[in-house]
Amino acid sequence: MTREIQPLNPAQTNLITSAGYDRMYAELRKLSDEDRPVLLVEIADAAAQGDRSENAEYIYGRKKLREVDKRVNYLKGRLERAKIIDPKLQPTDVIGFGAVVVIVGEDGVEKKWWIIGEDEADPSAGIISWLSPLGRALMKKKIGDHVEVETPRGQIEYQILKITY
Repeated sequence: MTREIQPLNPAQTNLITSAGYDRMYAELRKLSDEDRPVLLVEIADAAAQGDRSENAEYIYGRKKLREVDKRVNYLKGRLERAKIIDPKLQPTDVIGFGAVVVIVGEDGVEKKWWIIGEDEADPSAGIISWLSPLGRALMKKKIGDHVEVETPRGQIEYQILKITY
């Protein structure tokens, strides 16, 4: 009996590179071990000054603590669902997670995109998520293939020129 491979569920899986995981973990440690304890001391000092209802330092400190706690919980959840993918282990003939892809649009302009996890994406730096419209369109394609992507300016066709890892 053969086992069917289930497609990845983006809501349950957080694909990420090792470097991306390390950055998120470092942020979590900084927030938990450095920022949060400092805020707790500041809030306690502000509370000791008296009336909390009109104490701006206390109110701001509590607000900042809520923001830090929210970010800590978000990072914990993302890291728990993280699946670290090594781009060097991907097949080099097709586009997959971690691929650096050179494409050319209908306008003749070449663009270079690195396809990685959504927590690492930075389109202004040429880094897109595998879940973005362009990332999804490019996945599992080969050099020479054409893909169409729906953009705010309408449908755009790209041709794949180069794939590296």
